[in-house]
Amino acid sequence: MSPELRLHGQINDSVEYYATAAGCRSAHQHFFQVAENELRFFAPGSELTLTADEVIQTGIGGTFCAYMFGVEQPLADLTKPAIHNRLILLGAGYDQDGQLTISDHPRFQQPYGEIFRQGHAVDNFFFFVDGLSGNNNIHKQQQILRKLGKPLKRLSKLNQRDDSLLAETLRTLLPEGCAVFLIRLTNSKGRHFQQEFQNVYYRSRKISASQHELLEELAENLRLDPYQQERIAIDVRYRHRDNYRIIDDYKRVLIEAYRQGRIDQAQHARLLRLKTLALRREIPLDLLDALDRKLQPESGRIAREPEYMAITRDILHDLLQEKGLHNQDMAQILFAKQKARRRHDNGFEQMLLETGQLFDEHIRDGAPLSLLEDFSSIITFFDRYDTTLTQLSRIAFMDNFHSSPDWLSSLFQNRQEFNKLDKSLFNRLFFDDIMQSRYLGRYGRRKLECLQKGLEELGAGVSSVQRLQANLKMIEHEEHLYKTMFKGVRERVRQHYYRYDTRTEQEQIFQELNDELTVRGQLEQPLSAELFQAVIFDIQKEVLYLRQLLPEVVACENLALRDDFIANSGLDYFHIEELEREYLQLNGLDQELLQQLNSR
Repeated sequence: MSPELRLHGQINDSVEYYATAAGCRSAHQHFFQVAENELRFFAPGSELTLTADEVIQTGIGGTFCAYMFGVEQPLADLTKPAIHNRLILLGAGYDQDGQLTISDHPRFQQPYGEIFRQGHAVDNFFFFVDGLSGNNNIHKQQQILRKLGKPLKRLSKLNQRDDSLLAETLRTLLPEGCAVFLIRLTNSKGRHFQQEFQNVYYRSRKISASQHELLEELAENLRLDPYQQERIAIDVRYRHRDNYRIIDDYKRVLIEAYRQGRIDQAQHARLLRLKTLALRREIPLDLLDALDRKLQPESGRIAREPEYMAITRDILHDLLQEKGLHNQDMAQILFAKQKARRRHDNGFEQMLLETGQLFDEHIRDGAPLSLLEDFSSIITFFDRYDTTLTQLSRIAFMDNFHSSPDWLSSLFQNRQEFNKLDKSLFNRLFFDDIMQSRYLGRYGRRKLECLQKGLEELGAGVSSVQRLQANLKMIEHEEHLYKTMFKGVRERVRQHYYRYDTRTEQEQIFQELNDELTVRGQLEQPLSAELFQAVIFDIQKEVLYLRQLLPEVVACENLALRDDFIANSGLDYFHIEELEREYLQLNGLDQELLQQLNSR
């Protein structure tokens, strides 16, 4: 390994620096100078200065950082699965024709706050190079781009790498005799919050209300603004191994569709499944929606316009002609939005955006303000639709979701607003839609049925929010007990080879489980024998499917047998998919078989 020099220090109470020089020249050459209120790093033709408030860089080199999930990415980077990092060359940009240009006298100057806001919230890297041939900075920057561009953008787990090894890796990619100067800027407060959030989240892949309050208090004490706090939280959630696989699969399907110019039926089915699975894992759906908008196939608008688009366009056209907006029109537009969401058709939102611009122009030209009020009413109902769908999806699909009086009151108020348009609109728009999902489990269905009945009783004035919450809590409690027992019985059967065929064997497992959960303090009262029998019955069905039915489904492509089991077993569809994935993995079979089963 070539000689290196390292330097570490604190710029202010929030920002640390880690400087590394790697290369044959660095061992006998100073590369930094400490002056009053600033620190300079330099090589012939290049300089980077750290002041108390900002970074100033001139010469050759640039900056790079890992992309945080949820941060806006250039489309060219987003559609390449191997791209992990953002790279900005000093003085580089694009002209009107999209061609790369490089300035011969580049200068970068930015406050630390903006660096961590526009780049990574915790770690950002700056670098420059000495020893490149060439008469000007443009030629040298072009060499850096050719030698380091692709490797830098494709380095995985950038923030976990050792700076010395990273600097040496870059140096080996450059011509012989070059030296690399690498400066990592770290937001120490952001890193503290990131580590604490990760410690809490990774224990159980969720954040309780009390833990959320503690994290909020920590962020306040660190003076971490809400935007950075949210960015870090989202990125930590994404990087959990159970989450990033789902999101990366979702992105991979969208990229396939983007490249072929359309979303086919199989891709559509995969996207719906992954989106529902993301909801169960508490992955914010607006992040997936952002991928939808960014990777919408270009030919999506060229295809024949769907009926729901034509109906919406006609209603908006009449509205522009000052014919007014009736309740029936609003209901039709809401059902059109529902269909567009099912089909991942972002052209619907684009049409609405373009129409909004036309409304603005008409009002500037003297149209009555009532026109704006009608259009604002559509936007308000769309926001209410998104909020309500998210609320109901959480209680239907998310594990360990607990309703609250405020949550139920908000849902009831939205129901009343929708039913002002049509007395059955809320049920048709939401409950009928979610009830059709094959991913809706038994407890999710029971909670929705309880909620639907309870909201109707609230509307009739014969019940209360407190009573509805109590009824939901009973189902939530039973769901928690069922899953706890299922996990305990399954562990004994699979890991400890317990038998469970006879009544005596079942009673032994039941008693052990009851004692274990009591000691742990997880039981307020003894386990339900009836619920335990339901668990045993489900495990028997699981074993039947894994050992007898699934091998035939895979070997003979007997989809009718699979469909019959799904329809009659009573097992949740998600659970059956997990069994299939486990079976394929254990038998060394291609996981694509699962995609094929789900797309047929």
